[in-house]
Amino acid sequence: MPDIIRLDPADNVVTATRALEAGVAVEDATTQSLIPSGHKIATQAIPKGAAIRKYAQVIGYAAEDIAPGAHVHTQNVAFRNTDADYEFSTDLRPVTPVPEDERDTFQGYARANGQVGTRNYVAIVTSVNCSATAARMIAAHFTPDVLSQYPNVDGVVAFVHGTGCGMADSGDGFEALQRVMWGYARHPNHAAVLMVGLGCEMNQIDWMLDAYGLKQDPTFQVMNIQNVAGLRKTIQLGIQKIEAMLPIANEATRSPCPASELKVALQCGGSDAWSGITANPALGYACDLLAAQGGTGVLAETPEIYGAEHLLTRRAADQATGDKLVSLIKWWEDYTARNRGSMDNNPSPGNKAGGLTTILEKSLGAAAKGGTSPLMGVYKYAEPVTARGFTFMDSPGYDPASVTGQIAGGCNLVCFTTGRGSAFGSKPAPTIKVATNSAMAKRMAEDMDIDAGTILTEGTAVEEKGREIYQTFLRVASGEATKSEAQGLGDYEFVPWQIGAVM
Repeated sequence: MPDIIRLDPADNVVTATRALEAGVAVEDATTQSLIPSGHKIATQAIPKGAAIRKYAQVIGYAAEDIAPGAHVHTQNVAFRNTDADYEFSTDLRPVTPVPEDERDTFQGYARANGQVGTRNYVAIVTSVNCSATAARMIAAHFTPDVLSQYPNVDGVVAFVHGTGCGMADSGDGFEALQRVMWGYARHPNHAAVLMVGLGCEMNQIDWMLDAYGLKQDPTFQVMNIQNVAGLRKTIQLGIQKIEAMLPIANEATRSPCPASELKVALQCGGSDAWSGITANPALGYACDLLAAQGGTGVLAETPEIYGAEHLLTRRAADQATGDKLVSLIKWWEDYTARNRGSMDNNPSPGNKAGGLTTILEKSLGAAAKGGTSPLMGVYKYAEPVTARGFTFMDSPGYDPASVTGQIAGGCNLVCFTTGRGSAFGSKPAPTIKVATNSAMAKRMAEDMDIDAGTILTEGTAVEEKGREIYQTFLRVASGEATKSEAQGLGDYEFVPWQIGAVM
């Protein structure tokens, strides 16, 4: 493995593949100090105010004169808001579709409404924080011993949250929460759903039923604590309702389903400098393979494509799609300004320790998860994703809130890349975790499903690792447990995005 990686001839920095002491030759320069693994080194003099380039893109500006061989990081790099000159549909690389009779298959749950699930849960969805305890107590009744009678049911899960009241009864926040509830109520990984409210909350269950045309039936029931006459009776009635649903849910069995029915949430968290070099490009290749099968990849985390969105508008199927993405970027610039924040607040201390200096650098690596195929659709948070191929959903960069929106939009799998390490998992859609570097993959072997660090350490081709990720999609969709599932993760990662004032 070489000491450094140069990503593009136009770059004026390179990345150290291991910790380098002062005095190490780096191209035409010599390191001036200790350079941590994954961090950047200037390969030429960079005057104060000049652009710093990585991936052949601007990742920041020199806050002072930077000498060749200097460590390039937060101490000498300044951030500026992007001022992109957007192009639309100028970098379209059409996908060659796999013929339908040659498409890959997985063993999924074909639902009566035409959707296909990868898991078979019974869900308890709350409308407000006031009904969270009731939902958790109902779910707690269904222990592994109880559920052993229903081998085709993956579990009874309570999706609870801390909002639903003290909010406006219209606007972005209210509509987003309603979309989340509707998305979970009709998710293909749910065989049956019980919705539990308090009764007087702002987020009324009855309003959602009317808005989305939902009707109660043996596998979809609603109730609220005030009408049932208290917490204890609500828990008793809820248990009875779930007990009636379980035999029906257990009738579901897996059957061959086309890979086109996979809708994968593309996520990253705890990113490091290798995210944009190993795991994210490999996941992008897997996304392209999925698109060729007629499936769907859903990129999200709008603040984490900031500075790379101009690359995505060039891939937009049409200008209307590209304009939707640009409008999201403008909304986030306004949102952070109103709250006296900065788009560059996103890189966490862990990201920076891993070599990421600005949100621009982080975003350029994060956007690689979307591969190279055309951008076919842009969606609001938790909005149903209807387009096939590569798509984008608005969300914060906060992983639990972002994944909650993607699952509500219909994603039946999640693929999550991480460099610093993550213990994230999700229900009802299982999470596949991909390590960006082999050292962390070995250290957190119980949490990582795939080691993409071999791209760096063993010379594995990005395409080969991408095919491994894609094949893992098919196996997990068919029922293979992920590392996060094996450890029981997913019950506390349901976090609807709270937008707007708390009243």
